[in-house]
Amino acid sequence: MVILNRIYTRTGDDGSTALATGKRLPKFDLRVQAYGTTDETNACIGIARLHCAGEDADLDAMLGRIQNDLFDLGAELASPDTGEKLSWEPLRIVQGQVERLEQEIDRLNADLGTLRSFVLPGGTPAATHLHLARTVSRRAERLMVELAQTEGEAVAQPALKYINRLSDFLFVASRYLNAKAQGDVLWVPGQNR
Repeated sequence: MVILNRIYTRTGDDGSTALATGKRLPKFDLRVQAYGTTDETNACIGIARLHCAGEDADLDAMLGRIQNDLFDLGAELASPDTGEKLSWEPLRIVQGQVERLEQEIDRLNADLGTLRSFVLPGGTPAATHLHLARTVSRRAERLMVELAQTEGEAVAQPALKYINRLSDFLFVASRYLNAKAQGDVLWVPGQNR
């Protein structure tokens, strides 16, 4: 259970922060960057939801579930599996969350046309914000992969799969919204030469 009575504690004034395990790390630590960028992705999705809530209730519900999943992912990254027994059951991303994303990607992609060009990040306000969330989630993924390949660090496979599928979901969701409006905004190579 999370209990927040005070927002500031002054414990981070020295440039460190605590993991859920109590271990303190510098705020620039790769693990802290990974869960911070996951949180940034979540905030971008929140902005996208402002624009799509009235447009598509089903997609908005999917995004709401994803926002909750991203808090689960952040909690997992903030309580790394070191093999030590903890006094609580830490949150972990599970394969079912990955599979749900895959099913939702397939559902949104079912009626979309085949792409024959790269898509520019644009279109409707919601689609544009989903593109931004996609690029931030890719940065979170790069950080998580780097963390997973760092000696002495661990990131579970379901978490890595989830963050990889998430950017796919956000891409397809942006195309889905644009298809309902004006269609994809396509890159035209060399158009402005």
